Amino acid sequence: NAGGAWSPLGDVTTTMLWIGGQITAMNIILKTFLPSLAACALPLLIIYRNFGNQQINRMERAHLDCREGNVILVAGISMLVFVPVFKTLTHMPPFMGMLTALSFMWILTSVIQYKKKAEQKDTVSGALQKIDTPSILFFLGILLAVAALDAFGMLKEVATFLSNKLPGYSSIAVVLGLLSSVVDNVPLVAASQGMYDLDKYPTDHNFWEFLALTTGTGGSAIIIGSAAGVAIMGIENINFMWYLRKISWLALLGFFAGIGVYLLQEFLFFS
Repeated sequence: NAGGAWSPLGDVTTTMLWIGGQITAMNIILKTFLPSLAACALPLLIIYRNFGNQQINRMERAHLDCREGNVILVAGISMLVFVPVFKTLTHMPPFMGMLTALSFMWILTSVIQYKKKAEQKDTVSGALQKIDTPSILFFLGILLAVAALDAFGMLKEVATFLSNKLPGYSSIAVVLGLLSSVVDNVPLVAASQGMYDLDKYPTDHNFWEFLALTTGTGGSAIIIGSAAGVAIMGIENINFMWYLRKISWLALLGFFAGIGVYLLQEFLFFS
């Protein structure tokens, strides 16, 4: 989650801000790559130091032809890179680029798997059947709730309260990042897009970049605070309290490391 905050496709919250027009692809990469790297690297180094020498039992995987795997890997990464390029060239919504990429991958895998027996095939349609539908419905519900709050004008009142009580946009972004661990970063970013319009903070304003970083990393402080956390909790049956004891402090270290690098970077290079 933290390592992807710098990319318009690397984290759900950054993607939402990119789709909403609050950030552009090149600017978010330029401004948040190093802070995201710091937020990811610090917890990783601590974990590696504690557990790096332990043996991990791996389940045996079915043999996959190396050449086929390389083709799918290169094609998949190329299609992800294609999405922001598609938006820049055509000015169409990003989801159109993603659906075009999905269509290409579907055709490619169908061609590769064409001559294989049914039990050996590993197709896009098979992958789509494994989607975690309850998690998708969960996020759909909370996003609808945020939209309802926006329609009643509650989000604007919250924005006004934060602006009056906190000294600047940086402190607002930090508070929202910490709140995202409780509220979940996806609806909180959706709420922020309704709270603060582009007239006050135009596209590529430091507030949106900082918000992408703080919500993308701060949401991981509690396992229910991010889409990644909710997904892994369901898939691996991770206990909420275990995560709180073992991982939350690491996520917070990464959170504040990313903030420190961002503010230092702004002071040295962009002030």
